[in-house]
Amino acid sequence: MKEFRLPDVGEGLTEAEIVRWHVRPGDPVKINQIIVEIETAKAVVELPCPFEGVVSALTAVEGETVEVGRPIISVDDGTAPAPGAPSGARAEEGLTEVSADRRGLTEDMVPHPPEQERRPVLVGYGVKPGAAKRRPRKPVAGASGRAVNGDADRAAGGGAGAAASFATLPVAGETGAVPAVPPVPAVPPVPAGTAVPAGRVIAPAKPPVRKLARELGVDLATLTGTGPQGTITREDVHSAVGLAGRAGPSAVPAAVTEERIPVKGVRKATAQAVTASAFTAPHVTEFLQVDVTRAVEAVGRLRELPDFAEVRVTPLLLVAKATLVAVRRHPMINSSWDEARQEIVVKYGVNLGIAAATPRGLLVPNVKDAQTLSLPELAGALGALAETARAGRTQPADMAGGTITITNVGVFGVDAGTPILNPGESAILAFGQIRDMPWVVDGQIVPRKVCTLALSFDHRIVDGELGSLFLRDLGAMLEDPLRMLAWS
Repeated sequence: MKEFRLPDVGEGLTEAEIVRWHVRPGDPVKINQIIVEIETAKAVVELPCPFEGVVSALTAVEGETVEVGRPIISVDDGTAPAPGAPSGARAEEGLTEVSADRRGLTEDMVPHPPEQERRPVLVGYGVKPGAAKRRPRKPVAGASGRAVNGDADRAAGGGAGAAASFATLPVAGETGAVPAVPPVPAVPPVPAGTAVPAGRVIAPAKPPVRKLARELGVDLATLTGTGPQGTITREDVHSAVGLAGRAGPSAVPAAVTEERIPVKGVRKATAQAVTASAFTAPHVTEFLQVDVTRAVEAVGRLRELPDFAEVRVTPLLLVAKATLVAVRRHPMINSSWDEARQEIVVKYGVNLGIAAATPRGLLVPNVKDAQTLSLPELAGALGALAETARAGRTQPADMAGGTITITNVGVFGVDAGTPILNPGESAILAFGQIRDMPWVVDGQIVPRKVCTLALSFDHRIVDGELGSLFLRDLGAMLEDPLRMLAWS
């Protein structure tokens, strides 16, 4: 029997959320077979299995946040540990074997080896010494006098509570699962002050769902979960509120005035990054309105060329190309500030970041060495980047090492904004919507396609002259795309 522990798939990762399991107890698995998708603070990552055998148990449920180094799956590889000795996998990793009768305990109750003994569990991944820090769990006294401690505790106390484990996750309609311990009904924690009658089992639910049920006066014991592994979802609670409302007005509280959403994953990482950037780098933003009528016409002509038949051509393509040309003319804009060494680091290659709004939050993947790509190649790279981000498949490596960023706020019908620098970069360009406006051409007022460019830059590196020259060149190339050829 071998256990696969959650690895560190990024720099300094301490925890990740289980998004979706690709296997169930009883399924055969092979080495490097994708078994689970996890969501880190940066991306959704697929993890391969380092073992071959049969899935014995899943020790983490979908939607659960798991700390690096904690076991998430057990695989029966046909080997059995000697009595009183560690199993092969645990011996190789320098980890202490936890007997089957203790697998129902919470993470805080399981003994762990010193940090320096932890070793990588998968090629390319691994836990770093001292990287994962276990957060303190604060027990809350329940009505019956026992402690309710997070998602790991169970409502039944004493020996039954210690034996209860989510090491085996039953799946409807499946047979042949090999449980790590005899199956014991698992009961999640209940809100403080709620009495739990003997023998009553409540379906599992996340803390926010339990809080919502408590606020709406819904008894979780009366609900059947429709989520993964039978968990109770927000929709189940809201449906119960609707039914109760039809039963009588006194069954539901008069009004719910707020909802609290846990900050985690991409949203948490974004909040930390923009806060650090806003209060570290002195931001300056300059604006320029540009007549992009010729650029829009050029986009239409490019779409008709055979070289662009397989890619999507938008005005953003010309903005990206103009940015690359302007960087070549003004290299200092493509740099970063080294606070520790008090140096400006000018980057020769351009990793062009494109801010993307996704269901998971704001991501900024980048096109590596974008300055080396032809226009059709750049169009293909931008299209692939956007498609991958929308599908939630952006990997941490795709967002690392950016040197300058473009954010296209025009797709939301916005003219301009003051974008915050992506950490480690000295400039970010906001590209506003293109709309018809009256414009003076040869002394006559005529309708033209106009957009607003907004450039934010780090004033420690980029002074007003450099920022203005860079923005002026961008505007000139979008006003007359032929300048891109002349300056390339």
